[in-house]
Amino acid sequence: MFVAQQLDRLLELGLEEMSGRSEDELLDLVGGELLCGPGLLVVHPSVVPAARLAPLLSRAGKPGFVVSDMTDLAAFSPIPEVEVPDSPLYVVTGVERGDELGDVSPDDALPRIVAAGRTPLTISEGICWLIQQPQMLEPGRCFMTIGSRKVKKGRLDKRTPAIWISGGSERDGGKAVDGAPKVGWCWSGNRHDWLGMASATGRCAPQPHSTVR
Repeated sequence: MFVAQQLDRLLELGLEEMSGRSEDELLDLVGGELLCGPGLLVVHPSVVPAARLAPLLSRAGKPGFVVSDMTDLAAFSPIPEVEVPDSPLYVVTGVERGDELGDVSPDDALPRIVAAGRTPLTISEGICWLIQQPQMLEPGRCFMTIGSRKVKKGRLDKRTPAIWISGGSERDGGKAVDGAPKVGWCWSGNRHDWLGMASATGRCAPQPHSTVR
């Protein structure tokens, strides 16, 4: 899917209102060269926070949601190994779900991802990917976005963001969210064979002039 098609979808979902920018401004931010190319279009979290993007996810006719015990999602920022472009919109290339790392902890997966010349996805990037390609979230085949972590008292919080499918527990909201995309977290030292480690080959910013406000 070309970047231009992805921008059209985000506009249909209300990106103008959410970002406070007009369609023309958003088009200008991306630039013609990137619009005509492939890659994943990502909305920078300083423009639209991940928690506001999450409800744009959809599966089985149900919108995505953030788990109730992750009210601090906005405090999760890129880890030192991840350099996110300082641009309202940017493009990520070569995105993969990372199923082969499904039984590896985030702590152990990170050096393997870096050694392979790849970069782990952030939570905003993971959400943007599933907005455009919802079929990539499958039962038994979901993923963590270990490129985002929260710094707590000078150290990384042990939680790593992840996106999977709600089983409709009472804690989540019951049957109303059964089967819905769920933004949650897992411990950085734990392994889950059904949660891959999503990564990409790189990130690039559009040429334009504008910077994140």
